[in-house]
Amino acid sequence: MKTQQMTVGQAVIKFLKNQHVERDGIENPFFAGCLGIFGHGIIAGVGQGLTQNTDFRYIMTRNEQSSVHIAIAYAKMKNRMGTFACISSIGPGATNMITGAACATINRIPVLIIPGDLFATRSVGPVLQQLESSSTQDISVNDCFKPVSKYWDRINRAEQLVTSLPEVMRVLTSPSDTGTVTLCLPQDVQAEAFDFPEELFRKRVWRIERPRPDISAINEAARLIKGSKKPVIITGGGTIYSEATLILQQLVERTGIPVAETFAGKGALRYDHPCNLGAVGATGTPGANEITGEADLVIGIGTRYSDFTTASKTAFQNPNVKFININIASFDSGKQSALPLTGDARVCLEELSELLTDYKVASEYSNHVKELNQAWDRQVSEFYQVKGDLPVSQPEVVGAVNDFARPRDVVLCAAGSLPGDLHKLWRTSDPKGFHLEYGYSTMGYEIAAGIGAKMACPDREIYVMVGDGNYLMMNNEIVTAIQEGIKFTIILLNNNGFASIGGLSQSIGSMRFGTKYRYRDQETGLLTGETLPVDFAQNARSLGAHVIEAHDIDSLKSALNHAKKQTQTTVITIETSLTKGVPGYAWWEVAIAEVSEQSTVQQARTEYMEHKKKQRYYL
Repeated sequence: MKTQQMTVGQAVIKFLKNQHVERDGIENPFFAGCLGIFGHGIIAGVGQGLTQNTDFRYIMTRNEQSSVHIAIAYAKMKNRMGTFACISSIGPGATNMITGAACATINRIPVLIIPGDLFATRSVGPVLQQLESSSTQDISVNDCFKPVSKYWDRINRAEQLVTSLPEVMRVLTSPSDTGTVTLCLPQDVQAEAFDFPEELFRKRVWRIERPRPDISAINEAARLIKGSKKPVIITGGGTIYSEATLILQQLVERTGIPVAETFAGKGALRYDHPCNLGAVGATGTPGANEITGEADLVIGIGTRYSDFTTASKTAFQNPNVKFININIASFDSGKQSALPLTGDARVCLEELSELLTDYKVASEYSNHVKELNQAWDRQVSEFYQVKGDLPVSQPEVVGAVNDFARPRDVVLCAAGSLPGDLHKLWRTSDPKGFHLEYGYSTMGYEIAAGIGAKMACPDREIYVMVGDGNYLMMNNEIVTAIQEGIKFTIILLNNNGFASIGGLSQSIGSMRFGTKYRYRDQETGLLTGETLPVDFAQNARSLGAHVIEAHDIDSLKSALNHAKKQTQTTVITIETSLTKGVPGYAWWEVAIAEVSEQSTVQQARTEYMEHKKKQRYYL
C-alpha cells in the first residue's frame, strides 16, 4: 500500500478537497471551502494545511457562529448537495459554534465543524481556555457539541483519521441522518506527521440515493387516499430538498388534493396555483387552517410536524383524521402515528401517483380550495396596499419587496415577527425563492446566511429582511461580504424593539414588558423612557456597506431599484411600526402563569385553558 507522509491538519484538508457527491447523474464537489477564524489551537495544524492548499477556499469570518450560518445557508440553497467546513480554536471560538451546530442539526442541514482541542499528550495543563474537571481529564468544551451533532469524534492518534473521515462523509451525505458533524482535533495531534494511505485522498464520489418505500405501504397509502373525502397535503422542506416539486404539482393537478406549506416547504407549489392554500399552522392562512381542521387524511411530505405546523397539536380536529407521512427519515415518517412511507419524497410521489390515476377529489371540494386561494390572495393585496401612515407597517414593507423581486429572487429571514408575516404573505413562485430558517429560529442568522445563499446561487438576487433586534445580534458579517465581494441587499426594519416577543408578551398578559428599546425611567426603574438613539444607517456604513435610508414606501421602492444596481452589499434602513402587523394567527402554546395578581394574565390564562381543550394525541 502506497503511503504519503503529512500532518493530520494537512491530511484533513487534502481529504475534504477530494470529496464529491452525485445525484441523478449530476456530480459536484461537496465542500465549497473552509470558514472560520484562526486561533492558537487550529492555526499550526489545519491552518498550515490550508496554506498548502490555497485552491481550497478559506474565508475569514468575524464570528465563529456566523461561519456555521453561512455554511447552513449555502447547503440549504444547494438542496444539501454541498456545504463548508467550519474551523476554530479550542475555547470560546469553539463554543461560539454550538448555536450554529444546533441550528444545522435541527434543520437537517449538513455542516462540518472542526474545532481545535486540548493537547492529547496532556503534558501541559491547564492550557489556555481549558475547562478543568475534578472527575476526568478526558473532557473539553468540545464535548458540548455531542447533543447537537449527528456524528462526533475526537482524533487522539493520527491513524484514527483514516477510519473517522469516511464516517464524517457518510453522515454528512446521508439524507436521513445528516446534520452537524463535529470532528475535534487536539492541537498537538494536528501537527503530527503520519504515513497516510494514498487511497484515502483519491477522488471519491458519494452517491445520494433515492430509497424506495415499502411496496405494501405504498399500496395501503393509495387505498387510504382513494377512501378519503377531504385529503390535504402538508409539504415541508423535504419536498424541495429531494427536488420533488414538479411531481407534486402533477399529482395535485390530477387529483385536486390541496397543499398547505410549512416554513421550509413554502415554494413547493406556486402561490397562485389553485390547489395552494398557503401557509399552515400557527402562522397559517385562514384557508389552510380551515382545510387542515376538517381533513380526514393528512399527507405529510418531508415535514417534521413542528408545533408551528400543528398549531401546538390543535390543527387537525377531524375526530377520524388519519396520517400518511412521506419522509426519508423513519424518525419523522412515524410521527402522528402515521402510515410511514420511508423513502425519498420524489420517488414516493412518483410511485404513489401511478396508483392514483383514477382518483380525484369532489369538484365541490376542489372549487372551495380554489376560492380560498383566491380569497387569501386578495387579502394579501390589501395588506400590501400602502396606507400612507408613518411609520409604515411591516406588511407594507414585505409587499414592496415582494412586488419588486423577480420570480427567482430569494427572500431570506430567520427570527422575530417577520417570519410569520412572510410565511403568510410572500408570493413565492420558485422552490428556492423563500429561505426561512425557522427550525431553530436563530436570531442573527440572516446577514451571515445572505453570504452563503449568494455563494450558492450567484445568479439570484438575495433580499435579507431583518429586524433591528436580529441586526444588533450579529451584523458583523457585513465586513466579510465586503471583503469577499459578495453582493446582496439587506432591508433593515427598525421598530425600536422586539415586535414578535412583544406581541407574544401582550397576548399572555405581560403587556410587552422588557421588549422595547427604551431608556430606563429613573422613577419607575422600567424600560419605558425615550426611544434609544441608535443610528443603524451609520452603523452599517462603518462596516463598509452601501447604505440607503428609506422613510416611506415610495422611497423604499426607489432604494430597492438603486440597490439592485450596486456591486457591493447594500443596507436599506426603514422605520416600521412596532404594533401594526398581520392579524389572525392561530394558537401557539406558550405556558401562562397559573396564578397572578395581574388581571391581564388571569384573562390570558383563561383563554389558554380553552385552547388546551382542543389539543389532541394522534394514536
